[in-house]
Amino acid sequence: MASRAVRPPMGELLFIGLGLHDERGISLRGLEEARSCDTVFAEFYTSALPGLAPDGFRRLLDKEIRVLTREEVESGEKILDAAARQRVALLVVGDPMAATTHVDLRLRAAAAGISTRVIPGTSVLTAAAGAVGLQSHKFGRTTTIPFLTASFHPTSPAEVVVANLRAGLHTLVLLDVREEGGFLDPKAALRDLIATPLRLEAGELGPGTLVVVLSHVGSPGARFVTGRIRDLLDRDLGPPPHCLIVPGPLHFLEKEALAAFAGLQEG
Repeated sequence: MASRAVRPPMGELLFIGLGLHDERGISLRGLEEARSCDTVFAEFYTSALPGLAPDGFRRLLDKEIRVLTREEVESGEKILDAAARQRVALLVVGDPMAATTHVDLRLRAAAAGISTRVIPGTSVLTAAAGAVGLQSHKFGRTTTIPFLTASFHPTSPAEVVVANLRAGLHTLVLLDVREEGGFLDPKAALRDLIATPLRLEAGELGPGTLVVVLSHVGSPGARFVTGRIRDLLDRDLGPPPHCLIVPGPLHFLEKEALAAFAGLQEG
């Protein structure tokens, strides 16, 4: 009787959130799961950990970490090939499902019959909102301001901000990160917001718009500055990375919190 070929067991792909500042932001569950994996990948192009120590995760996990480029994550070949036969972890800054790239990768793994799981990390949305006392349920769509070029100047970030303001919602504005290192300057981002040509009602988005600038969210040295755009352009906004919040109408407790924690000086 001919022997039947034994099919190797299918692997597993884990998406593990890392938090927002350094290697110590990973959860205990995320740490245990990553240590149990056969292969551990990481990507730092969708965001960055400014406080990450050299070889921080390798020493923490006691295993080699393979850092992937943007192209490697988006193609997914290395990750899916490994996950077809092993337990594989992909370490992602913040919450692992915040980027559509990771959602797409999980869908492709599921289509290939690879089991997937998500171990959540701290989301910049909840961390930023909570740090300055704004109510997370009052946030609308998040947007990102990219590095601009002569041929690439999208209006969508300003459009998202205006749409949220019209709906009475706050906006979290993320600032782009270069894969090779480097962060978009928050003053350049503010100038871009008010320079974008849109049909606006009076006072919707301009130099007098109130903005919160957050520096190093999730770290012990986090800084928060609140003011009108025209005034923020002349202020020290702290070291990168930054994100912005454009508040909609504020509840009285939100005003008190912004005054106490982010320097709001208006009634």
